[in-house]
Amino acid sequence: MNELTLIPATGIALPATPFAGRHLIGGQWVGSAESFERFSPAHGVLVSRSAQGGAFETEAAIAAARAAFDSGEWSRAPAKHRAALLLRVADLIEANVERIALIETLESGKPITQARGEAAGAADLWRYAASLARTLQGDSHNALGPDILGVVIKEPIGVVSIITPWNFPFWILSQKLPFALAAGCTCVVKPSEMTPSTTVIMGELLLQAGLPAGVVNIVLGFGQPVGALMASHDDVDMVTFTGSTAVGKAISVAAAATLKKVALELGGKNPQLVFPDADLASAADAVVFGTYFNAGECCNSGSRAIVHEDIAVEFAARVVALSCKVAFGDPLDPATQVGAIISPAHQGKIDSHVRAAEAAGARVDLGGGFLTVPGLAGQFYQPTVLSGVTPDMAVARDEVFGPVLSILTFRTMDEAIALANDADYGLSAGVWSENIHTCLAVARRVQAGTIWTNTWMDGYPELTFGGFKQSGQGRELGRYGLEEFVEVKTLTMRVGRTRANWVRG
Repeated sequence: MNELTLIPATGIALPATPFAGRHLIGGQWVGSAESFERFSPAHGVLVSRSAQGGAFETEAAIAAARAAFDSGEWSRAPAKHRAALLLRVADLIEANVERIALIETLESGKPITQARGEAAGAADLWRYAASLARTLQGDSHNALGPDILGVVIKEPIGVVSIITPWNFPFWILSQKLPFALAAGCTCVVKPSEMTPSTTVIMGELLLQAGLPAGVVNIVLGFGQPVGALMASHDDVDMVTFTGSTAVGKAISVAAAATLKKVALELGGKNPQLVFPDADLASAADAVVFGTYFNAGECCNSGSRAIVHEDIAVEFAARVVALSCKVAFGDPLDPATQVGAIISPAHQGKIDSHVRAAEAAGARVDLGGGFLTVPGLAGQFYQPTVLSGVTPDMAVARDEVFGPVLSILTFRTMDEAIALANDADYGLSAGVWSENIHTCLAVARRVQAGTIWTNTWMDGYPELTFGGFKQSGQGRELGRYGLEEFVEVKTLTMRVGRTRANWVRG
């Protein structure tokens, strides 16, 4: 019998009063007649109480963003001024890491150590976006003839609706907002109703840094009506959304009526291809990390291990042994590596995937059920390894979004690549081999926006991120992340009075 590693309740005192969240509209904090509450998925206690916005607050926020953009105070400000503000925000984030991490841990259930790392890392995203603000440039064409000079310039796209998910609320906001601001856009932000509070803290930091009123507005609430209105409103020029593929499709439909630009970072069913010559110790550790990081509630979760038949049994045994050593439990304990599942409904969805896989013939090598953590009232799920998975099973094709690994096998490279590409998604993939030719061949043929070779989930602000197929459209991070928020304009300029009159006489 496999014994799991559990971290019981720490007994750390929780905040005496819930975080109070309000909307930020036109530079002012605004309440609503109604509110909604968030309880900790790990501890079961009330964590935050937030103003519940509706159409009125959303309309006001969009109007404030529109007015701020059209005034030009931010959209036409010198890039060095925008960059300086982004750098001040980065400093403020670093000064508030502990506060941000605590509320994010309490609302999301993720480990405090991970939340601290994400908050601190977000500051680097703001600094990188600041560098891009000062290097945004277009093109010049001086070879069109002696009479013509052509210039291609880039301008901010306008008002941007930013809709963020619950799994990485502060990090994903920082993948979008500083890049939009660097380009000169103004924004309306809606965080998930399950993790709203760190976005409110971001609003506080923006005001503290001196951001002009109306440049960033925050509306708390639900997809209906807040998110739907943000996606369809005439005064919004672009929507950027991270979340499920189903909701991304709905946003595309809502935005189509006004033909506004849409950028989507959606789901993934990400494979790791393990070849016989791989360093199996490193590969197994990375597969375990990719499966359980953020409790598997991650679009980049490495939820499919596609392993060569010759090493499949040994590899599965390694993964099971390592899985038992991963510390599941109280997210407030720095030793915890995997925390709570976001909600009871989602926990039930994860379990239904496992039960269906078992009924379809998959073997449950480890886990496969709810997890009780001593002293905690929240919801947890066991580290789960499924072997004998076949490509036709739903668990091999659908995004489980939980700590569940499916192991499939292959015989040839062509078969491995076909299995990797046999999905509606194409967000990321990994290849494990000591042969660089194998790694390059796989990387060039697998349909995914990011390919990791002999590693998993290493990321840098300079390297762009986004998906193929139903994993989304558009890109974040890197220079491409800034380009998403600009329009391209051509200036064709005649030198002197050299144009022959069209009308004669």
